[in-house]
Amino acid sequence: METNRQKKIGGVIQKDLVDILQGEVRKNGITNLVISVSKVSVTTDLSVATVYLSIFPQEKAKETLEAIKTNTTLIKHDLSQRVRLQLRRVPNLVFFIDDSLDYIEKIDNALAGKENPIENRDLLEKRRKS
Repeated sequence: METNRQKKIGGVIQKDLVDILQGEVRKNGITNLVISVSKVSVTTDLSVATVYLSIFPQEKAKETLEAIKTNTTLIKHDLSQRVRLQLRRVPNLVFFIDDSLDYIEKIDNALAGKENPIENRDLLEKRRKS
C-alpha cells in the first residue's frame, strides 16, 4: 500500500514526465507517436520510481522504450530541474510498457469473437485438458 507521500511524489513525477516526453516528441518533429505515462509508483524509501508508459502506435513501442531507456539520465536531469523546489532528491527512473490496454482488448475480442467461453462451454473443456 502506498503512503500519501509516495502518491504525491508519483503524481508530481507523472505530470512532469508527460510534459518532458511529449515535449521531446514535438521538438524532434516526430509525427504519429503518442506517449502517455499511465502510472508511476515510488518505492517506500523514495529511491526508485517505476514508470509505466503507453505508446501508440503499438508497433513503435519497443524501439521507443529502448530510446527512452538509453536517455534515462537526460530525462532524470530534466525532471530534476522541474521538481527541484518540490523534491530534495529525484528517484531513479525505471521504464516499462503498460500492457493493460492490450489485455482489455484481448478480453473484448474473446467476448465478441467465435471463441467465447461464456457462450461455448466446450472451449473451457479444451483449455482444461491442454
